[in-house]
Amino acid sequence: MTYLVVDDDPVFTSVLARVLTQRGYDVATAGNGTEAIAQCHNSAIQRVVLDLKLEQESGLGILQQLLALKPDIEVVLLTGYSSISTAVEAIKLGAVNYLGKPASVDEIIAAFEPGQIQQTQPAQTLPPSVNRVEWEHIQRVLNENDGNISATARVLGMHRRTLQRKLQKRPVKH
Repeated sequence: MTYLVVDDDPVFTSVLARVLTQRGYDVATAGNGTEAIAQCHNSAIQRVVLDLKLEQESGLGILQQLLALKPDIEVVLLTGYSSISTAVEAIKLGAVNYLGKPASVDEIIAAFEPGQIQQTQPAQTLPPSVNRVEWEHIQRVLNENDGNISATARVLGMHRRTLQRKLQKRPVKH
């Protein structure tokens, strides 16, 4: 089994690649979409661990390019800024799973196996907080505007800089 780890964080990439290698997998790495596409052209990549937000690119766009190149490749998206709308979009575009960071190596490997991810937290029974609902709404509108901050700020009726500050914060859990 050959994995491709696509992330713009070199420390995370090297640690994940090293642990996957120690577990007996072949591993290639890429820091951006161009490198990821080149790796898929040159290697027998079967599974891709792809960061949703790379420095200058969206993982959703790279996901589409990878699947166009190799329709049978399996892709799991990782993100530190998870939202329901991006998770749904990722699955619609062909990702096999979507995980929030931090995710353990066991969780990442299990994400490629249907029905193998175990809930680490009990199912949420309370409605989400106002802050979480706001975060989800911002992410949905941002996704509808293809990641364009200025267009999203106009739609939401807020200043662009205010939106940027909100996007830099980690989302609230509930």
